[in-house]
Amino acid sequence: MQQTKLWPLVLIVAITGCNEQNETLQKQWYKGNLHTHSYWSDGDEFPEMIMDWYKSRDYQFVALTDHNTLAEGEKWKTLSKDTVYQEGFRKYLEKYGEEWVRYRSDSLGRTEVQLKTYESYRGLFEEKEKFLILQSEEITDQFEQKPVHMNATNVQRKIDPQGGSSVLEVMQNNIDAVEQQSQELGEPMHTIINHPNFFYAISLQDLIALRNGRFFELYNGHPMVNNLGDSSHLSTERMWDLINVAYIQDGKPLMYGLATDDSHHYHQAGVKWSNAGRGWIQVRADSLSPGAILSAMESGDFYASTGVVLRDLDNQGDRLSVAVEAEPGVGYRIAFIGCKKGETDARVLHSVEGEKATFDLTEDLLFVRCKIVSSKLQENPIEAFVYEMAWTQPIQPR
Repeated sequence: MQQTKLWPLVLIVAITGCNEQNETLQKQWYKGNLHTHSYWSDGDEFPEMIMDWYKSRDYQFVALTDHNTLAEGEKWKTLSKDTVYQEGFRKYLEKYGEEWVRYRSDSLGRTEVQLKTYESYRGLFEEKEKFLILQSEEITDQFEQKPVHMNATNVQRKIDPQGGSSVLEVMQNNIDAVEQQSQELGEPMHTIINHPNFFYAISLQDLIALRNGRFFELYNGHPMVNNLGDSSHLSTERMWDLINVAYIQDGKPLMYGLATDDSHHYHQAGVKWSNAGRGWIQVRADSLSPGAILSAMESGDFYASTGVVLRDLDNQGDRLSVAVEAEPGVGYRIAFIGCKKGETDARVLHSVEGEKATFDLTEDLLFVRCKIVSSKLQENPIEAFVYEMAWTQPIQPR
């Protein structure tokens, strides 16, 4: 009799597991960068050239995140007479033609170009299930000369910096402003805490005290942001684990980590330039739409990368499994990093040299995440990031 009574429960568990697997199989991976600058603020390239760069390199979504502005209204850019930027304009004009590009000379003989708006250029690039542009803004605030920058992803109206009486209050006020707009307009939006170690402005304690802090830049490709910290400041990766230990103890949702370009410089490349292609995220979603991408991110169904691509990621059940899209002659070290209950810091719980690995989630764990480091040198790296890497999002035992 007891065995008979157990059958319905077994069937429910089996059906639930099958449904989760089917949902995962129906989804696909989309590659994107959510931190990009153009001539609309302090970048040095036209939006169309930037979008073409990403789309031609198999990115599926990009957010243009210029400082305290959206690409709307009339704006003219006065070009530097430096030959690098004059050549950049020549290529832009050659690619898009006189009918598209509107330009003039000022009284000093300098070239001024009217920048295209988001609504005007998006149609050149967006294709269903192929390429999506997310209207976004880098809300650029500060407290006592400490820079506090946050990306508002899929924002529909420009949000002015909200200010505050502390770094924490500045962050909180801006997060609340994005959330308010999202609720008022019925549109999904995210706030991402950018480069916390930029001038070491945002502390671990600030991030722990946040309400509704869900995303931050684990890796930012700008050469001045100190991802790795220094002798007296934590790396962003170490901060990430400590934030999540505190969040779990406080009953908050986990903080998820992104890799981004924060690209500004498109004509000169090297360690002192903020170039495109250094960091991105791969999001597993059921469609290439703002709602689907942001919903998947809220569920932690994405990973950050500086080069490593995953063939498979199983983060839905009682185990965390990863399989790398391996390249010939390249080795991989897969480390499972987590924190056990009763402990206050994360550590490597298990590591494997190979192309795939699995870690069972047990009830004594607070969370586990995976870091993959390859033996392949990263192209155009910053700081001491020598090899290509990937980071999965932390998960908790069910």
